Amino acid sequence: MNEQMKVIGLIGGMSWESSKLYYELINKKVRETLGGSHSGRSIMVSVDFAEIEKLSFENRWDEIGEIMADCTKRLERAGANIILLCTNTIHLVSNEIERHSTIPFLHIAEATGEEIRGRQLKKVGLLGTKFTMEKDFYTHLLEEKYQIKVITPPAPDRQIVHDIIYSELVHGKFTELSRKKCNQIIKNLEQAGAEGVILGCTELPLLVRSSEIGIPVFDTAKIHAHKAVEWAVEHATKEYSPAN
Repeated sequence: MNEQMKVIGLIGGMSWESSKLYYELINKKVRETLGGSHSGRSIMVSVDFAEIEKLSFENRWDEIGEIMADCTKRLERAGANIILLCTNTIHLVSNEIERHSTIPFLHIAEATGEEIRGRQLKKVGLLGTKFTMEKDFYTHLLEEKYQIKVITPPAPDRQIVHDIIYSELVHGKFTELSRKKCNQIIKNLEQAGAEGVILGCTELPLLVRSSEIGIPVFDTAKIHAHKAVEWAVEHATKEYSPAN
């Protein structure tokens, strides 16, 4: 008899730069947790980011929700036991994932909120796309469920971060100039009272180095992936192995 960890279902491609990071994070966490040559049991459905990007900029979120619902159904049919959406921004339509699924959905902001609460922080800064920073789907959850005050940069800085994400990071471009800009924006948030900062775009940890930041940095992709592994291992099922 052996224990079989649950299968993690991933909705990826937004962008694939962060999706490949999820795969790496999951497998490294499984190896760290279970040892030996263990690796994660996972399934990924990957979308064409160009389509998602176009729809989001045109504010056609209902259509994005339909795409996410379809991905959810495909993952469930393929045998996934839990679903992760490998992006922060598209959690704006996470209700469509939950509505079309009979298996657990791990929300990235909830995973992050638990991590922040564990550090006993009350006020944090948030960096991400303008959608993530300006709409309330992310900040409302953190403030209402976890009593964490969330502050964002002023409008000009929000635009800078947004442009860096869409013009550089999703294309695998990481420059020293953009790193310095983000570091300064985080420094400004610290001066405004932030006790930590959420990298609320799954590509941002590929640019921002936590070692250069003076306050705790919350890498949402890493937190999300690790929480999924913890769940998959905790809910492992016992299966009979054929006799040799």
